[in-house]
Amino acid sequence: MRALPMNKPLKLMAFAALAVLVASCSTSRAPVQKTNTAVRATPGLDINRAHKDGAPWWDVDVSRIPDATPTLHSGPYKANPYTVLGKTYFPLQDSKTYVASGTASWYGTKFHGQNTANGEVYDLYGMSAAHKTLPLPSYVRVTNLDNNKSVVLRVNDRGPFYSDRIIDLSYAAAKKLGYAEIGTARVKVEGIDPQQWWAAKGRPAPLMLNEPQVAQNAAPTITASAGTVEQWTPPPQQHATDTVPVQVAAKKNASVPASGQYLQVGAFANPDAAELLRSKLSGMVSAPVFISSIVRNQQTLHRVRLGPMGSPGEIQQVQNSVRMANLGSPSLVTAE
Repeated sequence: MRALPMNKPLKLMAFAALAVLVASCSTSRAPVQKTNTAVRATPGLDINRAHKDGAPWWDVDVSRIPDATPTLHSGPYKANPYTVLGKTYFPLQDSKTYVASGTASWYGTKFHGQNTANGEVYDLYGMSAAHKTLPLPSYVRVTNLDNNKSVVLRVNDRGPFYSDRIIDLSYAAAKKLGYAEIGTARVKVEGIDPQQWWAAKGRPAPLMLNEPQVAQNAAPTITASAGTVEQWTPPPQQHATDTVPVQVAAKKNASVPASGQYLQVGAFANPDAAELLRSKLSGMVSAPVFISSIVRNQQTLHRVRLGPMGSPGEIQQVQNSVRMANLGSPSLVTAE
């Protein structure tokens, strides 16, 4: 049956009501302010990590990166209660019998080179992880339940604090497990007892170097937007007094000159990460690339350097090339 035509006054009233409704929808909502500022309470406690991160744009052969090696820890563990987003976490005092299954995520370029929750430097090419309640440091085996791939990782950071994820892996670890492109994976996390791990290999467990000494003046308690976070003391100053040179094996472009000006691209606790960066730089710059290792506060640092450098123009050209390749921000240093 054909519908009866609506008379003109009713049509006008209907259009007027619709116009009022549209106007109210467009004017009553408060404007959304966009910001790129991260709410970072302390190093290693970034509650916005999952929303601003990414992978390096160049491909990485993670098969060359070895798993973490479980070692006995001689210093204190970091297992103090802390609060993030209004929730208080009580870390475990022992991780050896820990077993859990759930969702794993990963974090990468946004936090590469920044301090982790226990004062170490996050390396997206290292085999490390962040966990909300495991003591720092500790070691775990993480298995991807979808493909049965597994890795051994050093837990040295806190997180993740979003959703139901139980662990955050470094980019390299996630790629080894086959889920870096997907973002998350179903995993099983198992704590490792270094003593038993080495006993199974028929070898004594080596001792871990002491953690970096804390600075003399501790930083005040830092608070996140949703609650108080545990007090954190920064790592020692970059130029510590007890510096001991370490001899490194000679490799291509690896001889360490005695004097002059150099560009330092990065410094890593993981020698494999330093070697990976050295290899990438050797293929893109004409300047000699070498690794200079030192011991500071009982911890070995492997510094990736270029040089000796020549004119200021050459220095600027190399700095720009490295930055454009997204391999770091070289700083000018002298030989030590």
